[in-house]
Amino acid sequence: MTTTIAVPLPQSPYQVQIVPGGLADLAAALAPLKLGKKIVVVSNPEIYDYYGETVRGALQKAGYTVIQHLIPAGETFKTLDSITDLYNTAFQAALERNSTFLALGGGVIGDMTGFAAATWLRGINFVQVPTSLLAMVDASIGGKTGVNHPQGKNLIGAFYQPRLVFIDPTVLKTLPEREFRAGMAEVIKYGVIWDGELFAKLEAATDLSNMAAVTDDLLTDIIQRSCQAKVDVVSQDEKEAGLRAILNYGHTIGHAVESLTGYVQVNHGEAVAIGMVAAVKLAQQMGLCTVDLLERQNALLAKTQLPTEIPPELELDEIIGCLQHDKKVKAGIVRFILPTAIAKVIIADDVTTEIIQQALA
Repeated sequence: MTTTIAVPLPQSPYQVQIVPGGLADLAAALAPLKLGKKIVVVSNPEIYDYYGETVRGALQKAGYTVIQHLIPAGETFKTLDSITDLYNTAFQAALERNSTFLALGGGVIGDMTGFAAATWLRGINFVQVPTSLLAMVDASIGGKTGVNHPQGKNLIGAFYQPRLVFIDPTVLKTLPEREFRAGMAEVIKYGVIWDGELFAKLEAATDLSNMAAVTDDLLTDIIQRSCQAKVDVVSQDEKEAGLRAILNYGHTIGHAVESLTGYVQVNHGEAVAIGMVAAVKLAQQMGLCTVDLLERQNALLAKTQLPTEIPPELELDEIIGCLQHDKKVKAGIVRFILPTAIAKVIIADDVTTEIIQQALA
């Protein structure tokens, strides 16, 4: 059964289609978009081994010329050098403005492919086919694209919306457990910032640490509710002028942890989990929430087997220094997203260095 969620942006509306078992029918979903005949499928080798030929076969059967471009997996390859390699493929394939980059993979592949699509020929078509839970519920929706700079995560990028987000949840069966848990961090985030019913459904579950522990009905609910939450926020604030900043809950300190550990030791979801715990501690320090909120959030993170502590080798001064280079800094002040209750957060720009030190000590 297909679920369609409209993303009603005034300049670039599109759909999120959730189609269990539908990967082989991808071309039918693309047909209404009237794309050009050349499609570059961007993936990493492991994901392409699982699903690349299914996608290639479906597209070729529909008359598309398919070019593959593989990028090694991991944040360490989320660089301008990787983008240049993709530009070279685009040049050799003689792509035109009606051609398409199709991202088949997780959040890293989606971010890079979108950035390349935004900048090649000043913008060509872009389609997201996410294969990780994190990408399905978060990274594939909303048009944030980019690559990392050696000094910080996603400092180079653009807002560029896809023409379509096509989600087949059955591909999650090949997702490693650690990556499933990473995606659950973003799901928990939506429960805290936006959807109290989602938070309650997660609390009612016994175990959230792997696919086998999550019922099909709950997984469907997780994906649909998370996608809808992201769409609700993005459709009100496409380019993060205000409300959209709440989607960065847990990401401020999370990005610092990722950056300082070289994008290898701690993955994105794990860093967000650590950042969410830090954010609640900051909120407590400022008298914005009760200890009950921290305990409920920590209980969900424990059920998901996500980390809650900053790696011991990281110095507090290092983290605070890294925060000054965060994209959310405004007039030299770091903005934090702080919870006041389940499904209610505020954007705070009055978090002093002293408060951060006390909360994280």
